[in-house]
Amino acid sequence: MRSIKKIHEAEYRPIADLVTYSPMPTRSLDHIDPFIFLNHHGFQTYSANNQGLPFGPHPHRGMETVTFILEGDIMHMDSSGHESVIGPGGVQYMTAGSGLIHSEVSSAEFKKNGGDLEILQLWLNLLSDKKMMKPSYIGLQKPEIPTFELDGGKVKVQQLFGAWEGTKGAFEGNFPITMSTIYLGKGGKFEKSIPTSDAIFFYIVRGELKVNAQEIQFRHLVEFENNGEKIEVEASEDSILILGNAASFKEPMVAQGPFVMNTHKQIREAYDDYQAGKFGTWTH
Repeated sequence: MRSIKKIHEAEYRPIADLVTYSPMPTRSLDHIDPFIFLNHHGFQTYSANNQGLPFGPHPHRGMETVTFILEGDIMHMDSSGHESVIGPGGVQYMTAGSGLIHSEVSSAEFKKNGGDLEILQLWLNLLSDKKMMKPSYIGLQKPEIPTFELDGGKVKVQQLFGAWEGTKGAFEGNFPITMSTIYLGKGGKFEKSIPTSDAIFFYIVRGELKVNAQEIQFRHLVEFENNGEKIEVEASEDSILILGNAASFKEPMVAQGPFVMNTHKQIREAYDDYQAGKFGTWTH
């Protein structure tokens, strides 16, 4: 059984009128290589005629984003020409690579009508030899993502990366990674074997789970030791879990603002390239 090293509570960090919690980085946890950043927006309900999400045009380089839309929607636009509106249960996967400008805002319909919103964004690092790869973006709606059930239907799994129970994930990662969004009904349980060498990303979005016999509440991230393969999970109430694993890169990492590189010199180059217009032109 994989031992729990520490349980990290997400810190409250509102952005404008957007309820936001962040479990990583915090004062107790910098990152779990190669998982480097997570923001959990909501749950909250927007009234009609709202301003929606506040993430207007901004640059990125050297990393990837995985965005989980549980409630509400998110409209993505970027300087490579990609554009989509993804709704509840959908997921966006963007590779910033050598650099792009993108915006993440609510659709005109959501801003007009309001509604519930809960969205999470996870940043993944890129290996040094892939940091300057060509940017890419894929946005998938809920029906487009492969799903399967465990424990007689009490556990429903959206498979995003890698394979589990013979189900291949919706996205092809830029390094070996497995990731799922898992919906557990009360009493639902599963176990999974993960290579001892892999880092585990384990964040409880909603509900309460018993993890290797330890009760853990929502908005907590579980940090594991690298000393066993098996994890056992049981839902004390209806819950949502994001579970991922990947081998750690063990490379130098310098993160500053929207850029994640290997050296301070590369960070300065990223700012210079952005200001010189090398991230593409924003024409939206």
